Amino acid sequence: MLFNICKYLEDYPTKNDAEIVNFNIAKIRSMPVQVNQIAIERSETTKINDVDFDNLSFGSVYTDHMLVADFENGAWSVPKVVPYGPIVLDPAAKIFHYGQSIFEGMKAYKDEEGQVWLFRPLDNHARFNKSAQRLAIPELPQEYFIDGLTTLLQVEKDWVPTTPGSSLYVRPFMFASGNGFHASPANAYKFIIALAPSGAYFSGKVKVLIEEHYARAANGGVGYAKAGGNYAAQFYPTQLAADKGYQQVVWTDDSTHEYIEEAGAMNIFVRIGDTLVTAPTSDRILDGITRKSILQLTDHLGIPTEVRKIKVAEVVEAAENGTLKEMFGAGTAAVVSPIAGFGYRGRDYELPELENSYAAMLKAKITDIQYNRAEDKFGWRYKVN
Repeated sequence: MLFNICKYLEDYPTKNDAEIVNFNIAKIRSMPVQVNQIAIERSETTKINDVDFDNLSFGSVYTDHMLVADFENGAWSVPKVVPYGPIVLDPAAKIFHYGQSIFEGMKAYKDEEGQVWLFRPLDNHARFNKSAQRLAIPELPQEYFIDGLTTLLQVEKDWVPTTPGSSLYVRPFMFASGNGFHASPANAYKFIIALAPSGAYFSGKVKVLIEEHYARAANGGVGYAKAGGNYAAQFYPTQLAADKGYQQVVWTDDSTHEYIEEAGAMNIFVRIGDTLVTAPTSDRILDGITRKSILQLTDHLGIPTEVRKIKVAEVVEAAENGTLKEMFGAGTAAVVSPIAGFGYRGRDYELPELENSYAAMLKAKITDIQYNRAEDKFGWRYKVN
């Protein structure tokens, strides 16, 4: 064990499970962490020779290994790299009953020299712990996240594709593995990082429907966290939109449905005239890392940008008077996903085709940094040694 806080529990024999978990988390935050050598158990076989790296779908092929660490008895086990494979859980594991599950989305990139890079991984770790805190899950030490991931990537470096537009998708996730039907936080958790070589997430532009009935998240809720349940709740209204011919839903605020907030599982940007506008983060809106990168880029490039609430009526009016130039989603998987048009109250609005769009320019600048094709003036790129 890297550290142990069981001795603290001896002084609190009457605490219930929820109190013990919260007490553990408080102690973990205040205690130093010393990372030991991460053990590597190599797979006896490899699947890599069966993979067509020139024709990869998103997130459907998995590498030979994964990283695993367990939280039990108030302490994290030393992370291990093990062969990729099934997880055995008891039917009473609380993940199945109370949904304590969080994740992150990241990518690893290989440059022309064969060097592997990550993009803003410390931001992913910080957001991971923000999500963990909101779901009463023990926070993960930075060394587990960063050192564990880089060790795994060193083992799987040959899986990072080099086909243009492709990358190695990285999925860190954590869930309640402790058992019990009592509605309280679990006493055990499992942290895993799995990898999937992937091609481009989206091809072409998408058509979206502005939602007026269902809400993605509410004030005081978990919308800002990358919790699995947030995405499960999106599937049904997204399917209803798909039945009408739309690829994604533009989510609006939960109380009035007057303001646009996110596009599918991505942050949304709207260009009216020459000004780029995006909604502020809140309890309902994810603090996207691509979103933050775009805001830093537009500030650096001198592109007029506003972070404010965006009324649906404002977007519709701009579409009708010709000042609505672009709409696009921003997220790790797609980076930037242009929106070709939107539907609202039975009417479709088409967006113009622009030769020099903000979407294309911003995506190119971000991906050039990610693939080590351009200078990184912001300190975003992280070398995997």
